[in-house]
Amino acid sequence: MSVATTEHPVLLTPGPLTTSPQTRQAMLRDWGSWDADFNQITTRVRQHLLEIAHAAQTHECVPLQGSGTFSVEAAIGTIVPRNGHVLVPMNGAYCQRIARICEYLGRRVSTHSYAEDQAISPADIDRLLSADASITHVAVVHCETSTGILNPLQEIAKVVHKHGKSLIIDAMSSFGAVEVDARATPFDALIAASGKCIEGVPGMGFVLVRRSVLESCKGNAHSLVLDLHDQWVYMQKTTQWRFTPPTHVVAALDQALQQHRAEGGLAARGARYASNCRQLIDGLAALGLKSFLPREIQAPIIVTIHAPCHANYNFQAFYNAVKRQGFILYPGKLTTVETFRVGCMGHFGGEGMRAAIAAIAHVLDEMEISVAA
Repeated sequence: MSVATTEHPVLLTPGPLTTSPQTRQAMLRDWGSWDADFNQITTRVRQHLLEIAHAAQTHECVPLQGSGTFSVEAAIGTIVPRNGHVLVPMNGAYCQRIARICEYLGRRVSTHSYAEDQAISPADIDRLLSADASITHVAVVHCETSTGILNPLQEIAKVVHKHGKSLIIDAMSSFGAVEVDARATPFDALIAASGKCIEGVPGMGFVLVRRSVLESCKGNAHSLVLDLHDQWVYMQKTTQWRFTPPTHVVAALDQALQQHRAEGGLAARGARYASNCRQLIDGLAALGLKSFLPREIQAPIIVTIHAPCHANYNFQAFYNAVKRQGFILYPGKLTTVETFRVGCMGHFGGEGMRAAIAAIAHVLDEMEISVAA
């Protein structure tokens, strides 16, 4: 596991993440984008991603160049017809982004808002779908990384399925570490990216789309490059990407997926992150720093921490001092209180998290910030 240094700090962020030396090593070879060897890598990656969600029998994996948000927009633009109506329950910045994408694409959208420390209620989804039969799709964020909240996906999926609607899941910060089983959690599309819990590098997103839905999506897309149906059809015919692929990113993801499997798959990856999360919350609590969310809705991915209420505290100075200790933190994203965020995912374990807590303790002492007092 990675060790923090000032030259190679550990990224305690929501992505990009700290990666393994083997994953970085995989990017040192150049690949021809139409070469058969590279196409085999793409095929292997697509199959492996489907297996993680137990979706190989029912879904197709469509990769796409760009950040995860590219794939979110591609999924909405391809899967939701132009006369569709999307319900977006919102309890953070990434739910809000989905609603904004719908507006940009001219898709009708309805929202239902929650406080930033409140999980989405399946009962509310049930009520809203009962009240408006025009809603065709529900788009939900599984782990809302603006706070670290984990929404009750399986219960939401069952409600959406009961109403015969289509579920689109933004699983950007959960896929590969928090279980989403297509056999038990019905969904039409699940979106994630290379640089999150799989511990690859950023630059590629992917969408797991129900095969029967994907087959009916021709002509929906507003954009040529973001047309998942066209990308899928071309890949099925040729095994190639339509446009220049991020070859080094795909090779790194292939290596990261092999490590994911060798570690013990989703269960082991999730257990390591959960252990990191517990150590982080307990360790910072001992320093007098309180986490924002109650533990029952805290995802083992990233933790929002209340900033010290002290005259000496300044986030940028705090950030810079922790960076000098070999760790990169992340600013808060809440609108109501001042916070910062600490990630639990990436190629590090208990030793790395203990070192991070010690670094934060050192910096608080250096800045003469006594939180407990």
